[in-house]
This record gives sequence, structure tokens and C-alpha cells, in this order.
Amino acid sequence: MSTHDPAASPAPQAPLWNIANILTMSRLVMVPVFVWFMFLTGLGWELAAFSVFVIAAITDRVDGELARRHNLVTDFGKIADPIADKALTGAALIVLSVQGELWWWVTIAILLREWGITLLRIAVLRYGVMPASSGGKLKTVLQIVAISIYLFPLYLLPFTGVFVWIAHGVMAAALAVTLWTGLTYVIDAVRLVRAKGAQGTQNGASE
Repeated sequence: MSTHDPAASPAPQAPLWNIANILTMSRLVMVPVFVWFMFLTGLGWELAAFSVFVIAAITDRVDGELARRHNLVTDFGKIADPIADKALTGAALIVLSVQGELWWWVTIAILLREWGITLLRIAVLRYGVMPASSGGKLKTVLQIVAISIYLFPLYLLPFTGVFVWIAHGVMAAALAVTLWTGLTYVIDAVRLVRAKGAQGTQNGASE
């Protein structure tokens, strides 16, 4: 009779090359394709760049849902997914600024926040894991929607000027939420470090 407790066995790890990770990698591959299309002239290429960006953004939503629903979460995915997200939005923002469609200060502010907070979360890992911000999903949605509007050839639509102002408005909202969530991360990081420091002091005093 076996004395091994099946409940004590570790849960099987999801394979590295699962559908969620494949979608994440495909999003990374689409980034240079998107940038290439953006620098080609003609309506067809504009629509192609817009389509690639939208498809890549959709894969971001799909791969996360698949990973959680089918237990396909891997350490590789945890690292690659946010990198793919930031590569996609960062490339789009930079190209839009290069082409004069978006102010450089907006692009720089968003990129500094995105990569700055990523480095901050890594730096405080020894104190604990910082949970995702409650406004993170809203930030991502606003960024994707704003960029998508900028990428679409608005001159095809009636009342082009109205849609341009809509694009500016959504981007302003995206920038505001991006900076606000960045501030909340900094506050959370300070609280985490202080809490661990206070705990260490108490433990030392009790010894």
C-alpha cells in the first residue's frame, strides 16, 4: 500500500511552448513588422500598420485569458508578456512622434513611467511583490484605444477634425491615468520598504 499523498505532489508545470506563450511571442514578432509598415507610404500600408497593431493588442488580451483559464501560466510568460506589451505601445508612440502625429513630451512621459515602474518593481522584489495597480487595465485600454485612433487614416472619415480631437482627448486621459498609476506604484513601494524595515527592527529588538 502506497503511503504517498497525491495531494502533496506539486502541480504539473505548464509546457513552455503553450498557446498563451506562442501568442506572446507572436506579438513581439509583430512589433518590427508594424514599425516597418508605418514607414511605408500609401493607404494600404497605413491600414496594414493599423491592422497589425490592433491584432497584436488583441493577442495581449487573449493570451492572458488563456493562461489563467487553462493554467498555462509560466515564469517565461510572466516576463515576456509585459515586455511584449511595452515593446508594442512604446514602438507605436515613438513612431507616431517621429512622424509628427504625437508630441514627443507625451511619448517620453509615458515611456519613462512604464520602464521606470518596471525597474522599481524589480528593485523592491527583495522586500516583497508589489501587486498590480487597480488602474493598470484602464491605463492599458486607454493607451491602446488612443494609439489605434492615431494610427487609423482619419482622412477617410467625415469630420476628420472631430476625430483628431477625440484622439487627443483619449491620449490625454491615457497620459493622466498612466502617470497616476505610476504615482500609486511609487507610494506602494515606499510603504512596502518601510513596512519591511519596521518589521526587521522589531525582530531585531525581540532577539
